[in-house]
Amino acid sequence: MQQISIPELYAHFQDLKSGEIILDVRTPEEYSEGRVPGSLNIDHEEIIARASELKSFTKVFVYCRSGNRVRYAAQDLISLGFKDLSCVLSGGMPDWVQKGYPVEI
Repeated sequence: MQQISIPELYAHFQDLKSGEIILDVRTPEEYSEGRVPGSLNIDHEEIIARASELKSFTKVFVYCRSGNRVRYAAQDLISLGFKDLSCVLSGGMPDWVQKGYPVEI
């Protein structure tokens, strides 16, 4: 697992490659209030049950609101065999919004 910042996530967002996904592990309610455009929402508590949705991706960028749920999701993803994870462990969606990056609703 690699730790990245919100500006680094934004840089990857601008140049997302085939086989890469941005994963939002907040609740569906939080996700519906605003998210990184094109991100996939899987609540951190559902990662194991919904892991099959991520199997086709070779790299997963993970974010939440503050970084706490990213830690839990990353642990689950690693236990499922995911190796190329880039995780925002501080800042999260509030930092994304504060920096003026695009938000999808």
